[in-house]
Amino acid sequence: MATLYTHQSSNNAKTWLLMATFLAVIVALGFAVSLVYDNPSILYFALIFSVIMNIGSFWFSDKIALSLAGAKEISPDHDPAHLELKRIVDNLSITAGLPSPRVYIINDPAPNAFATGRNKDHAAIAVTSGLLNIMERAELEGVIAHELAHVGNKDILLSSSVIVLVGFVSIVADIFLRSMWFRGGRDSDSKGVNPLMILGIIFIVLSPIIATLIQLAISRKREFLADATGALITRYPEGLASALEKIGGYSAPMSHASNAMAHLYISSPFGGKAGKGMASLFMTHPPIEKRIAILRA
Repeated sequence: MATLYTHQSSNNAKTWLLMATFLAVIVALGFAVSLVYDNPSILYFALIFSVIMNIGSFWFSDKIALSLAGAKEISPDHDPAHLELKRIVDNLSITAGLPSPRVYIINDPAPNAFATGRNKDHAAIAVTSGLLNIMERAELEGVIAHELAHVGNKDILLSSSVIVLVGFVSIVADIFLRSMWFRGGRDSDSKGVNPLMILGIIFIVLSPIIATLIQLAISRKREFLADATGALITRYPEGLASALEKIGGYSAPMSHASNAMAHLYISSPFGGKAGKGMASLFMTHPPIEKRIAILRA
């Protein structure tokens, strides 16, 4: 019989498989570009540059995410609701066996939250003012436990690395396509056409789409796992389920919503209902209805 623990193990294995696929896409992209330009050094440059970008994201991902969200850290002179939020975070951190992360407030009426940082010792949780306004204590604890689960499951670093990888793939593909446009027909008199070169160009064109689909698949897997782990922390799955119902019932987007970090939030910052059919492939989160059903099962 499947339990929360078996779902955790399964999701972890599938996520790392997707990450390995992601790295394979980057290697394939570098190989395709080097093949088209007949320059093997391009592949080596792509690998070195991707490592450098990952190191940069390791140190600065939390500052970038918090700045993009317009988040402000809670201070001792904040109102009682903010200080109560800090106490909830501290108490649940003890329960989860984690250092208490820094706590931030986003001045936005849309109910939402996210966790960021490079590890459990350098983590931060940000919640919107709208979340504090509509949540009961048990519901707020469910949301905070979900975000602490991302910290404990090391999702925060994984998510940051994926953002960098997607950006790198998109940049390389864009530079290549622009260079092909400027080159125009200067290669039209070349001796025949190499089929491998054609396949390389096709892959370069499709690689940003492939990278985005992998990013979204990883994000959805981590949300299911964080829901399960959050329920284990509070021992009260109904609190998170009820919170997700309220979050899902709010249709307006956040004022600082951006595609770059949409997958970090507990629910899509763009509001609206879940997509259907092909549109569901490009969702950053699994349908809230499905998440609630799993929690209540």
